[in-house]
Amino acid sequence: MTKNQRIVYIALLASQAVIISLLERAIPFPFAFAPGAKLGLANIITCMALYTLSTKDVGKVIGIRLILSSLLGGTISTFMYSASGAILSFIGMWIVKKLGPERISLIGVSVTGAILHNIGQLVVASWIAQTWTVLLYLPVLSFIGILSGIAIGVFANYLLTHIEKLHYYRYVLESNRRKNNDKRSQQTRPIVFVKKRDDLFQ
Repeated sequence: MTKNQRIVYIALLASQAVIISLLERAIPFPFAFAPGAKLGLANIITCMALYTLSTKDVGKVIGIRLILSSLLGGTISTFMYSASGAILSFIGMWIVKKLGPERISLIGVSVTGAILHNIGQLVVASWIAQTWTVLLYLPVLSFIGILSGIAIGVFANYLLTHIEKLHYYRYVLESNRRKNNDKRSQQTRPIVFVKKRDDLFQ
């Protein structure tokens, strides 16, 4: 992926995430204790970015999405909910993804992000309400997060598998990471020095 392709791809993902966030605001949240909190459907884009871009570029996508979606119709509370949920879910998804595809699939990564997204929103809601009793809703939201995470993971996995460009970008990212790991292993490989014995040649 060239530099220009990467910039355009980041912009496309960020714009799609903004559109999903704006559409998600039209969906009424079923719980009145946290007005402005959302289900985190924009994590579809985060999942796709995690598997096709570097960590730095994924952060750019999330940052652009948070800023633009807030400017295009959000409030301070919605920004706080979105930022806390997005940042916490991104960190958790990144850590879980590091375990490797042999241990956890994209669906598992998505479920982790969905649950942490709800936890982040609950922490902000409890801070705004000045009470930790809001966290009592965590089991209910965790159940909703698991369901939404599975749906998001299945959908993102389908896109990464069946859309040619996304599949190609994922292959390129994995290939580059393998090459970097091979270079690091070669650099850290111990060097064995063989001492020349002069008495053998006398």
